[in-house]
Amino acid sequence: MSRTVGVPLADNGDEDRVVEIAIVLRCGCDSGRCGRQVGLVYAHGSRLTLVNDLGAGQSNATVSRHVVPADFQGSADLTSCPGTRTWVPFTAFKEPYEGFLASGRRRPVELRLDAESTSDTITVVCGTRPELIKCGPLIRYFGERASVVYTGQHYDSAMYDQIRRDIAMPGSFHELAVDRTSRGRQLGAAVAAVDQVLAAHPTSAVLVQGDTTSALAGALAANANSVPLVHVEAGLRSFDRAMPEEHNRVLIDHLADLCCAPTALNRENLLAEQIPPHRVAVTGNTVVEALRAAAPDTAARDRVLAGLGLAPDGYLVATIHRPENVDDRHNLELILRVLNRLPLPVVVPLHPRMARRVEEFGLDALLAELRVIEPQAYPAFLALVSGAAVVVSDSGGIQEEVSVLKRPVVVVRRSTERPEIEGTFGTLVPPGPRVRHEVLRWLDDVPGHRARLAAIPSPYGTGSPSARIAAAVRRLLAGSGSPAESPAESRAAVAVPMAAAT
Repeated sequence: MSRTVGVPLADNGDEDRVVEIAIVLRCGCDSGRCGRQVGLVYAHGSRLTLVNDLGAGQSNATVSRHVVPADFQGSADLTSCPGTRTWVPFTAFKEPYEGFLASGRRRPVELRLDAESTSDTITVVCGTRPELIKCGPLIRYFGERASVVYTGQHYDSAMYDQIRRDIAMPGSFHELAVDRTSRGRQLGAAVAAVDQVLAAHPTSAVLVQGDTTSALAGALAANANSVPLVHVEAGLRSFDRAMPEEHNRVLIDHLADLCCAPTALNRENLLAEQIPPHRVAVTGNTVVEALRAAAPDTAARDRVLAGLGLAPDGYLVATIHRPENVDDRHNLELILRVLNRLPLPVVVPLHPRMARRVEEFGLDALLAELRVIEPQAYPAFLALVSGAAVVVSDSGGIQEEVSVLKRPVVVVRRSTERPEIEGTFGTLVPPGPRVRHEVLRWLDDVPGHRARLAAIPSPYGTGSPSARIAAAVRRLLAGSGSPAESPAESRAAVAVPMAAAT
């Protein structure tokens, strides 16, 4: 029998149009397989509209409505029976939707939701501010299905508290206290601590991000517990064996069941190391989503700058924290002297590691000549970077962020695992006089350089890397044997994930 209903479509305000029901969703819970209708999916052109009845069939129920492209690769978090939530991959709707369009049939397709297959918990292990920021979109995406284990590897109350306020609340949060000590002792303590959490709280997969000691600890603990391992930001290579992080990322990639590579270059690095293609998915970098969610608009940015007595393009930002720069007195002094010779005020959000070394090496006088401020919350920090004429940094994350904010960066390091920005948004230089030379080159025509960078797309993707990662994780957990992306998912633009849109 044909059924038609009125339903708002997209955002055009046209609520008089009627469309046929493509799919009826029925509950597949364990309580007698009740088969209660819990939602509808409407077909309209190239889009789907999902309506989930949150009121258990009541006529006056509040309705959650999502409009998405028909080829959306993410998931929907639905309420089925009262108190039960079901995570449904949107690709589950694709086949009946396409059949509906092809056949022109007028009888609704019925889809029974299987709660057992969609209740997987994803454990996210992290321990530093950048990890929390980049995992934030994934935590938001998985929602109650996410269990976060925070090792406290780089614990600073100001930096940590600010980020915790900004990230979405996961299903559970396990806060560990790994002491600051040698790298080996810290790794051992973190592995033992994460292992205890995994033993007490079984999970379907462990997800780690980047190349920190915490990430490696999560990878080793997952391996010891025979839990599938997902590595987000896989395939980055500096080819510098003096960099501890290089060891970490190589080890994690070879342990991982799924390597989520931000770029095609990262994928090629993995394949060159004989990692099978079916274990690799090119997903983009979640920093794109984290930045988009946190970045202030122009008015908010200007308020942050005014509060610091700064004007757009009238200052520089410098962030230095890597051991090769701050643990070496000679390098740290070189960097501080160069920063003091630059023609614009230099704002330094002071990293705790740099602060300790400046005091230890007696370089306070050099630091005092700069505009030192406390570590900033992520939105305020993005405001600083977006208004700066040039950024000077040894941070990996900033190399990614400037490609979205369209600002130039002088990367003060001997090597980088992010060569994608070299020659466009950034220049790699060692500590010393070349830092000043490169900054002056970027300052010779600030408006011109800004306009040129604005036309260059970020190499780290657009849309929703989290949706791509989640789709690959879903295939991994489904045992498809090929978690790598489908051709459709390799496109640069991906729709906003359902959990973020609710």
